[in-house]
Amino acid sequence: MRFAEIIGYVAALLVFLTFYIEMMVPLRIVAMCSNCAFIAYGYLDGLYPILFLHVVLLPLNAMRLNQMIQLSFQVRTAANEDLNMDWIRPFSSVQHIHVGEMLFRRGQPATHMFVIISGRFRLRETGIEIRPGSVVGELSLLAPKHKRTQTLECLEAGEAFCMSLRQLEQLFFQNRTFGFYFLKLITSRMSENLERLEHALVEREQEIRSLNKAFGLSEPSRLVAEEVQETQSRELFHDPSLASLPPC
Repeated sequence: MRFAEIIGYVAALLVFLTFYIEMMVPLRIVAMCSNCAFIAYGYLDGLYPILFLHVVLLPLNAMRLNQMIQLSFQVRTAANEDLNMDWIRPFSSVQHIHVGEMLFRRGQPATHMFVIISGRFRLRETGIEIRPGSVVGELSLLAPKHKRTQTLECLEAGEAFCMSLRQLEQLFFQNRTFGFYFLKLITSRMSENLERLEHALVEREQEIRSLNKAFGLSEPSRLVAEEVQETQSRELFHDPSLASLPPC
């Protein structure tokens, strides 16, 4: 068996391994090794179409590998610092928004999440302002019904990174570290929403106690007031305007 044939069999084995490997970074490394082997095989045996193909594929695989390594490093850095998604820029598109424009409306299907770059935005139902650096729309994007629960209007012209569900899914499948980071982001948003709900419940409880004290309610009346409070609490937890705050 000639040396060129041995190189060819090694190259074929490496190609087989690329179909077996699941993780993207090792897959790209093995793919680059197969490119090098096929380049040597094509050169030694004079198979110039194969040689040309893998000369083109080698830098392409190297570029994709570099992107994945940079993404992994940036995600690890971000996971240990504040939740910032500026590093998704290469994997998203920029959307320009004018004053008065609605980025999305309540009840619409959720197809994208956004990272605000500039400008001022407000959630109409709750009056909460969304400022540059904020992530918005990720919860509805992942919710079972994929429906917006609030309307986001533009108060001052600006820009936002726009990322579709398909792009998000691709990053999830290609990089598990990104999945961990995004899980941390979602957990942070859910914790913020829970804190807001608890604060609203405390305020309602204080209102009822103040009314009891002001009107000198008897014990039976207080029991009725407590029942009313409990009913209001249940309604509060099911209020869609409070159940989905900044990320909608």
